Amino acid sequence: MLRELRVENYAVIDNVAVHFGPGLNLLTGETGAGKSILIDALGLLLGDRASSDVIRHGSEKAVISAVFEPEGEAANAVLEANGLDGNSSGLIVRREIADGGKNRVFINNQPATVNVLKQLAPFLGAIHAQNESLAAFDPPARLGLLDTAAGLDTDEVEQAYAAWKKLCERIAELERGEQDKLRLVDLWSFQLKEIESAAPEPGEDQKLEAEKRILANAERLHGAAAGAYDVLYESAGSALADLRAAAKHLEELLRFDESFREVAQQLESARITVEDVSQTVRDYAERVEASPQRLAEVEDRLAVLDRLRRKYGQTLELVLAYAAELRTKLNDIENKDEVLRELRAQQAKAAAHYLEIARALSRRRYETARKLEKTVEAEINELAMKARFHIEVSGADGEDNWGTTGFDRVVYMISTNPGEPMAPIEQIASGGELSRVMLALKATVEAGVSKSVNAQRTLVFDEIDSGIGGRAADSVGKKLKLLSRNKQVVCVTHLPQIASFADQHFLIEKREVEGRSSTSVRLLSAEERRQELARMLSGAKVTEASLKNAEQMLKVNG
Repeated sequence: MLRELRVENYAVIDNVAVHFGPGLNLLTGETGAGKSILIDALGLLLGDRASSDVIRHGSEKAVISAVFEPEGEAANAVLEANGLDGNSSGLIVRREIADGGKNRVFINNQPATVNVLKQLAPFLGAIHAQNESLAAFDPPARLGLLDTAAGLDTDEVEQAYAAWKKLCERIAELERGEQDKLRLVDLWSFQLKEIESAAPEPGEDQKLEAEKRILANAERLHGAAAGAYDVLYESAGSALADLRAAAKHLEELLRFDESFREVAQQLESARITVEDVSQTVRDYAERVEASPQRLAEVEDRLAVLDRLRRKYGQTLELVLAYAAELRTKLNDIENKDEVLRELRAQQAKAAAHYLEIARALSRRRYETARKLEKTVEAEINELAMKARFHIEVSGADGEDNWGTTGFDRVVYMISTNPGEPMAPIEQIASGGELSRVMLALKATVEAGVSKSVNAQRTLVFDEIDSGIGGRAADSVGKKLKLLSRNKQVVCVTHLPQIASFADQHFLIEKREVEGRSSTSVRLLSAEERRQELARMLSGAKVTEASLKNAEQMLKVNG
């Protein structure tokens, strides 16, 4: 459940805080007041893309935060997988969008990423946006809706397709024309010979760079080491000589006062350390030797390695990996017939594996479509329609139809008038009918999602009631109210019939404050709800008749 949403410096919103409750939360207000802006801000906390254009003029950053109360342990499992701590009192999510596109995310006051927000979104909320329609669904999106309803994961079929496709590409490469093949063989042989002749080793360039620094500064290094040895050990007034003198004084103190024993031991430890350091810098000074010849050799070798990196990879490890790839390609061509036989055997096996998974997915989709279409049809007809609804799952399992999600195609079919044939929804449904079909689809699929992931996430509908009115609006209001019995629903609406069903009714207003537009949100009292419904019924001028009508609607639906 969404308990609280705070929005600061976002578009026309200066600073608002909305405390949502369980059940049906309705947001109303004049057109342009900022209702959809509030929903867009919530979408950022569910992983939507952000733009610095949303920052309120004159502000350095926009801040959106919310307190969620997720059910079950699924959200905590996501946090744990990403190294974040949970919170028994709720989930606090904050996102900051700064000028210049900088974006920061915090979860329970711990730095996080937008990717984590996307992982959490299925357990927190789902936004069904204004004017969303099946007509805007491309084929993958239509398929995705059915897969969501079925609780299907397409990762396995995607991996199987990728493995099969890779084998196909290797076979195609081997079967290229003879002239092209010979040209590639010459090129690959030259490249491999160049790398093998240089015989680079992993990390060799880094070791040589370190040696080059020493050789190029040999005199300075020798002088520094010798100077340190002189100060610490060799000179008459060295640190070691001073420490020995101090030790003699402490021995005199110890004859009369045992409290200096620990101090004397510490001084002895310091003397031993100085001797060790002196020995180290002396040995280093003896080893350091200027060698112009060795320096030239190192620089020449580094130039060779640098040329390899520029041509074949940014690091020597990548250069060696490329050499291994070249050996494989040359071996494939030299033993073309044998390699092709092996690859075709692997391809056949990969194809059989892909088909096994894709056909199993197809069966699940078909079974889900049959169940889903019955439920959705019943839901649609509860929304003041007399329609037949069908989900058509088609697609042959030939290779031409294979893809990362299988071979199925999905079309949503409907007949909105008795006796009329079915056709794709986007071709025949009116705007109001489409809105009701979307509500029925979303309500049905969401019920399945919540059951499959054990999540009572918040459902947000942003003017999904567009294009309807009268009896249909009343039916949609009842459907939203019914939906809100088992989960929290937040809905933006312009229709008084729907607003009258609210458990919590919020009014969004835009006023001019000190010469600037500013949006505010407030929870309405019973009398304020009557006034707002009357305004929605009659327009700017509230009449006695509209007030009575609003009062009657609240009495029946509230």
